[in-house]
Amino acid sequence: MTAARRNRKACPARIFAGILLACAAVLPGTTGLRAAATSEQVVLDRHTGLAIHGFDPVAYFTDARPAVGRKQLELSFAGVIWRFRNAGNRAAFAEHPDIYMPRFGGYDPVAVGRGVATPGHPHLWLVADDRLYLFHSLEAQSTFAADPEQAIAAAQARWADVRNTLIP
Repeated sequence: MTAARRNRKACPARIFAGILLACAAVLPGTTGLRAAATSEQVVLDRHTGLAIHGFDPVAYFTDARPAVGRKQLELSFAGVIWRFRNAGNRAAFAEHPDIYMPRFGGYDPVAVGRGVATPGHPHLWLVADDRLYLFHSLEAQSTFAADPEQAIAAAQARWADVRNTLIP
């Protein structure tokens, strides 16, 4: 490493600025979270273009657990690619995507209820009122589980405004 590069790497101002940017990206109520979390109408993996990171949305209902879908069993819907474990799950989704697709496009309903689009994680999930919900954190999942009706109502009331902040 050259001396100039070592000096740039060790610059306290650069380190402090990096820490501030990182904090802004994760602290609720900051503009960083909103900018980082709002991107698409349906949460997708930016590297692969897959909805819910390639997990089969129907498996949450049929197997009561997340299951990775197969590349050979893909379906394009709502501008993203969905993967499925078997042809039956793909057919069920194709016939009723509004039932099997995660509610609020896969964004955490607790965050949506607060007016923020925070992507949910496929391993943090619940099915309530025959709909799939994904969560950003265990805390959000617990908050939702404590009073699903209230959390859904709050998210539904804010969803139109939150959705308008997303790139179509």
